[in-house]
Amino acid sequence: MGRRFRGESHHKVDTKGRVSIPASFRRVLEASDPNWTEGLNPELVIVYGDHRRKYLECYTMEAIEEVDAKIDALPRGSNERKMLQRLFHGQSFPTTVDETGRLVLPAKLRSKIDLDNEAFFIANGDTFQIWKPETYEEEEVAKTEEWLDELPEDFDPLSFLDGVQGG
Repeated sequence: MGRRFRGESHHKVDTKGRVSIPASFRRVLEASDPNWTEGLNPELVIVYGDHRRKYLECYTMEAIEEVDAKIDALPRGSNERKMLQRLFHGQSFPTTVDETGRLVLPAKLRSKIDLDNEAFFIANGDTFQIWKPETYEEEEVAKTEEWLDELPEDFDPLSFLDGVQGG
């Protein structure tokens, strides 16, 4: 398994849909792209998914290849395989980071998540997500707070990892 994305940040989006990627995220993209070498731009795949998804999920090349392998392992012609192919192959946008460390988000992707002049980046392990900041605050922060509020005051979330077997 490659390096992990960590952290969160806000970045301006210009009128052409260009947005800077956090520098630490670029390092992970480089390390997780088997074709990347110094001087080249790392590749990634942005999965925009179905109508319920209100964010863009950005996969490293290693991470999307892992997803592809799992999809390929499903029986050819099965409904699950067809649907996953549609969600991860069809509703995706392969791209590269440009020379200045930016992504160019097409109008279709910006429109899908109602992204205008600012993007919120948040790490998600071997992927990262791009949100409209207000949507993230309304949707995800509330879910996290609700989950934490259901736990005892002195509960340590790391205890969920006890007994987890490595894969």
